[in-house]
Amino acid sequence: MTVPIVPGFHPDPSICRVGDTYYLANSSFEYVPGVPIRRSTDLVSWELIGHALTRPGQLPPSEGAANTGIFAPTLRHHDGRFHLITTNILEGRGHLIVTAADPAGPWSDPVHVPGTDGIDPDLCWDDAGVCHLTWASFRPDLPGIASVPIDPGTGAMLGEPRLLWNGTGMAAPEGPHLYRVDGWWYLLLAEGGTERGHAVTVARARALEGPYEPAPANPILTHRSSTHPVQNTGHADLVECADGSWAMVYLGVRPRGKTPQFHVNGRETFLAGVDWVDGWPVVAEDRYPVPPADNSFTDDFAEPHPRWVAPGAGPETFTRRARPGELVLTTGRPLLTRALDEYWTAVASLDVSRGTAAFVVRLDDRHWYGLIADGAKVAATLAIGPVVQAVTEVAAGPVVSLRIRALRPDPSGPLHEADEPDLLELSVLGEEDRVLGAFDGRYLSTEVAAGFTGRMIGVEARAGTIALREFRYRSEHRQNLSS
Repeated sequence: MTVPIVPGFHPDPSICRVGDTYYLANSSFEYVPGVPIRRSTDLVSWELIGHALTRPGQLPPSEGAANTGIFAPTLRHHDGRFHLITTNILEGRGHLIVTAADPAGPWSDPVHVPGTDGIDPDLCWDDAGVCHLTWASFRPDLPGIASVPIDPGTGAMLGEPRLLWNGTGMAAPEGPHLYRVDGWWYLLLAEGGTERGHAVTVARARALEGPYEPAPANPILTHRSSTHPVQNTGHADLVECADGSWAMVYLGVRPRGKTPQFHVNGRETFLAGVDWVDGWPVVAEDRYPVPPADNSFTDDFAEPHPRWVAPGAGPETFTRRARPGELVLTTGRPLLTRALDEYWTAVASLDVSRGTAAFVVRLDDRHWYGLIADGAKVAATLAIGPVVQAVTEVAAGPVVSLRIRALRPDPSGPLHEADEPDLLELSVLGEEDRVLGAFDGRYLSTEVAAGFTGRMIGVEARAGTIALREFRYRSEHRQNLSS
């Protein structure tokens, strides 16, 4: 599998099925609204239907610091309701549970489970209907994969937590999911860390409490130490399909450029088939052909769309619709959407007569490239760690169309490979398009900036107010040889 089913920064996938319809949740970290929810009937094409955490009572505003906020969720359907459990690492109140009759929302206010310090919570129900919370515990007295029966309506523990199985010995056992299949309890884990050593392992037991027997073929999925174009594969979740077959969603990255290579769009969601052989899940990676999607869109902001997010607080806190086709932004936070392709073009049409705007592609607030427009000029500006530098500028009026493109770099050197993952070209459009420069994309990669997220594209008011009249995003598959 080389094409993601949900491209761009969409890590830590969790999946469930109700009837013939599948639902998918992903982690969102510092971005608000939190935990995007998607729907599909074929496992391949997915529609964004909303978010689970949309209100301050569910996700309190924060400074939006990089790689904080909402970590991995688990999405399940039980007894007629959807249940989502996740972790807000800024709160320290234990994992939070929200429920909904409709996964498009609204979702309930959260219930917290105190005493469950850690990440990656999972919910499952046993044959007696008791709910069990399993998570990667950070408690000093309970290090590893822990589980406890709970009341999901109140968050109360119904017993003492216990350790289940801490994996095969690789680093960072996490991402647990429990399943009841043919009289066995199966415990699926992510191991090896979420970088190049990432892997999926599994163990089984007759009782939920264990003891757990590891699969003889562990890890059941990994691309470590290979030349596969998708790396860091792990953090998987299983689903039984309507026809009785099984499938797996998992995260991976698409690194490019010269060694050590650089992934720029974050961890994305991929799909594989699963067969059960001698009582163990066996992954069939190429079962579902996934064609490259056209992710292009044009937004005139006549109606709100759930693709738009912001670090630390929702877009509604600093935007307003002044009239159809115009979104007014005040200073405070950037309005962002995910980069969804390896190569793409984005254009923002702006009125900066009352302020200064930044049109940016960013990994975080210390790693971004952008065009700064103040009504008299546009400056191409690069931020790489502590260095923020305007590198070139041109005169421009208060109404401007700005363009950022992610371009395939030309091969170089004796091995005829590109050093960088891409080039980010910054331009001002007009009767004559003015290119202000094309800059090395590696500095907006996770390998350089660190962390868990991916590139975002959008607009910020740096001073006063600005008006965003149109935003266009176009997939550039003609540049993508793998498509």
